Formats: sequence, structure tokens, C-alpha cells
Amino acid sequence: MNDQSFDDIRPYYDHEVNEKMQLLLADPVFDRVLKYIYPDAGTIQKVKYQLSKIQTIDQLQFSFVYELLKNVIKGTTSGLSFDGMEYLEKGKPYLFISNHRDIILDSALLNYLVYKNGMNTTQIAIGSNLLILDWIVHAVKLNRSFIINRDAAPRELLAASHKVSQYIRDSITTKNISVWIAQREGRTKDGNDKTQISLLKMLNMSNEKSFSEGFSELNVVPVSISYEIEPCGIGKIREMIKKDGDEGYIKTSKDDLKSMSKGMFGQKGHIHFSFGKPLNTELQNFEDSDKPNDLFQQLASNIDDHIHSQFKLWPNNFVAYDLLTSEGKFKNKYTDKDLLAFKALVLESRSEIDEDAAEVENRFLKLYANPVINANI
Repeated sequence: MNDQSFDDIRPYYDHEVNEKMQLLLADPVFDRVLKYIYPDAGTIQKVKYQLSKIQTIDQLQFSFVYELLKNVIKGTTSGLSFDGMEYLEKGKPYLFISNHRDIILDSALLNYLVYKNGMNTTQIAIGSNLLILDWIVHAVKLNRSFIINRDAAPRELLAASHKVSQYIRDSITTKNISVWIAQREGRTKDGNDKTQISLLKMLNMSNEKSFSEGFSELNVVPVSISYEIEPCGIGKIREMIKKDGDEGYIKTSKDDLKSMSKGMFGQKGHIHFSFGKPLNTELQNFEDSDKPNDLFQQLASNIDDHIHSQFKLWPNNFVAYDLLTSEGKFKNKYTDKDLLAFKALVLESRSEIDEDAAEVENRFLKLYANPVINANI
């Protein structure tokens, strides 16, 4: 495929940046977004002037976006930490596959960390279902996002998936650009992070080599993202209960916007990113099989094992496990203060979700306890 074949899914090129930025700045809905982020009209005008002068994606990311994320970290977290960066080579492209907890921050903070540690930012996979307003389309494509079509008819979905697969492979193997993609479609709602086989099958569509060689050339790196206070936790539980109810649940574009806002500006406690070693060495032990589904399952389990074992467990996770099981197994992992603080979060969830209180509490505990269960400690 040539570059033009990807025009409907690719990020904007540098020569398009200023034109698209002007469209973004002229959007009245984006004006309301800026008013939500910044406290006074003078700051908004200063920001709009700064953005109007942006000419390249690097200039946008390394000035405006980087500073915005620093403010988010300072104002809505108790700190951002990481480990495993020593496994990565500067200048080498990777396919970062991570668990998915927050619509915006998972990829944004990963880019913040890799840039801060001397690496180039990644391209970001984003579902078309989130591109509900023009300003969002411009904003994400100005930040190196490419589009995964979630709205294609079944007969078109295969071709759309193959195009994304080829785009990711070309980015890494030809253009030397890293890519971030979530291990599953949509955020994990119950804390049980699992890699979808369909994702791996999509990535393999563009593979012209053996299974192990094809995935090795993508330089797959499992990344585990851990929030001390689950972003949008109450909203996730409300959604799960309604989905499981008799009437079902149909998510609207308004729900996605609320989740984006809550994830960005709600309090999150500590956040930790754990970068694993590239899976190339482990992939050498994979053997081609007459049952390719076995290979996909083996790779999915391998990625899951890394994400689960790397996951930074906070006192909240251990408290939730002990409250859920009544075992008291991890009493040495938290204090009485930690216990009271988490119980307050449980009470908040019960008061804000107009559903059976016992079910709300049970799901809330599982949201935090499942990472402990998956860690198998």
C-alpha cells in the first residue's frame, strides 16, 4: 500500500497542521472545551494565539500538550511514576500494547513518559466511535492518532482491519515510528485486563512471514497502567449494571464525552506505568502450528501474564481484595487510614449509583480486587 491508501485513517501530516489547527480554533464547541480547561478569558486568548502559530505536530506536542499534561499530573494526581524504560532502546520503534483504563490518559501519559525519557512519541490507535464531533477529529489527528473503524459494515470490516494492520506494520518496520494500541476494544470496566484474540488476529493480517517472525518485527512491548483511584470507576460500574439489566444499555456520545472529561480532570491518586521487555526472545519459542488459534491464544496469555505481573498494586487493591473475600490475607499491605479511605470510595459509589447497593459494592470491590487476583500472589 502507498501512503495515500491510508489517507482516511492516518494522522495529519506536518504540512496540514496549521490549516487543521485553524479549523479547530474556529469550532465553537472547542471554545467551550477551552473554557472548561482554563479559568479566565485572558488565558484562553493566550492559548488560542499560541495554538494558531503551531506549524508541526512536534511543536504542538512538545509545547502545548506536554505543558497541559504537566498541569493534569500536578492538579489531579498524587504523582506519576514508571519502571522498565531501561528495556527500551532510544530510536527503536515499538508496538506498545497496554491494558486500557482511561480513554485519553492511557496513551497521552505514555507519550509524556517516552518523550521525557528521550524517545519519540508514538502513534495512537483510536476507535472511530469516539470521533463524535469535528473538534475531536482534529484534536486527535493533530496528536498522531490513527483511526480504527468501528462502524464499518461486516463486509467492509475485513478490508478496514487489514488496512489498519498494514498501517501499523509500515509505521514500525518502514517509518521507524512506534505505535500504542490497547489490548482490547474499549476500556476495562471490571479491572480484569485481558487481551482480545481479535486484536492479535488483526495485527497478523499484514504478516507475510511466520507467526513468530511477523510479531517479532513489531517489537511488541507489554505495558501495564495502574491508577490508584480508578478513572471513571463509578461510571463504569453504572454502565455494567445497566448492560446486564433487562433493558440493556446503549452508550451515547454524551457518555463518552463525560468519561473523557472525568478521566482528565477527576482525581486519580498515584499513576504508574510499567514497561515490559520486548517479547522478541519469547516469540522465538513459538512454533508454527496447524492450529493458528492456539498461537494467538498463547500470545494473548503471554501478554496478559506480563501486564498482570507488572501491574502496580496500591493499598486500595489489597483492601478491596480483603473486603471482597473476607480473608484478611493482605492486612500487612495497608493501614487503617487506607482502609477508611477506600471504604469512603465504596460509600460514594453506592450513593451515586441508583441501583441495588449490594451489587454496586460487589462490582466496585471487584474493579479494584481483580488486579490482585490476576497477579496471583
